[in-house]
Amino acid sequence: MIKPREKTPNLRINLVNDTQWNLQDQDPDNFTMILFYRGKHCPVCKKQLQELQQKVNDFTDKGINVIAISTDTEARAKETYKEWKIESIPLGYEFSIEEARKWGLFISERVSDKEPNTFVEPGMFIIDKESKLYWSSIQSMPFARPPFEEVLRGIDYILKENYPARGEA
Repeated sequence: MIKPREKTPNLRINLVNDTQWNLQDQDPDNFTMILFYRGKHCPVCKKQLQELQQKVNDFTDKGINVIAISTDTEARAKETYKEWKIESIPLGYEFSIEEARKWGLFISERVSDKEPNTFVEPGMFIIDKESKLYWSSIQSMPFARPPFEEVLRGIDYILKENYPARGEA
């Protein structure tokens, strides 16, 4: 498990637009937000990413780079990107289970034919400009994810008050 104020693992991931994204190359004004989602099979993920699509400019306006990542195959991720209409969100795919464990994500095994054999459960990581963990929300179930409106309000407070990362002790 990565604690706040600790360096995060390097993350390099292929995107559905046939480019590659690298955490080390990010140069946000304030933060980078990585949203790990379960995959195309998950209706709660669809709702969450469509909500993010509506809020992505709000994050950008606050100096936050955003990316969403799953363990889905390239083909499934490209279908997701197109079908869910999330064109403003960089979408990464084929995130390995081994790498997911380094981030402290929960891993699930398939319980229906609609699911991949293994996949990550949701996680949101807000990372500072030095690639150190600032804020995380890691879940073992697909339900009750932090609403983006509340995340944005929290970021407003953090930036206004120069609030430090918490939970490092």
